[in-house]
Amino acid sequence: MVNGNQPPIRGVIFDFGNVIYRFDNRRILQGLSALCGRPVGDLAILMAASTLPEDYESGRVDSLQFLEGVSQLCGYAFEEAAFRHAFVEIFTPIESTLRLIRRLAPLYKLGLISNTNPWHFEDTIRTCEVFPLFAAVTLSHELKAMKPDRRLYEDSLTKLGLPADACVFIDDRPEFAEAATRLGMHGITYTDFESLKKALESLGVSS
Repeated sequence: MVNGNQPPIRGVIFDFGNVIYRFDNRRILQGLSALCGRPVGDLAILMAASTLPEDYESGRVDSLQFLEGVSQLCGYAFEEAAFRHAFVEIFTPIESTLRLIRRLAPLYKLGLISNTNPWHFEDTIRTCEVFPLFAAVTLSHELKAMKPDRRLYEDSLTKLGLPADACVFIDDRPEFAEAATRLGMHGITYTDFESLKKALESLGVSS
């Protein structure tokens, strides 16, 4: 039930990975293994011990530097086009969320906050069918900060032109949803569509 003192929700902000599209990083390792011949298990250990993925998402390295870094890490000179293809082919759409976004778009200002990198943005997020419906897009590699850094949430609110308490933020990572709540937003942890629908309805959002 909606609190009578609560201002009406005017903005709904989404995370991308595992909220709008599912992703499976094992597919990156499988793709790279097919290219360089090293076992997936070995590549998983190398990548887990490296800061390269976070460096790329936080904008500390660009795409070429990331490619060179992974090549050095794996001891194999990956060709850019083949590497990029393996790197981005990890996403599958969550159709229930896509339908939700299309229903919400005429009624609310929509935002997107994603810890992501240039290739995932260019090849998947920007080409997603609902991307044009977002009035505000905040990307970690552009802002050079990553959730739960408050700068990402504040950037989205500024672009939407809305106060925190008029916005919902949906993320599959509880700590990221909680960070939004600490800033005055209504953070929702995404687990499945039915739970999300109930959470939105409790805030007066028609889903």
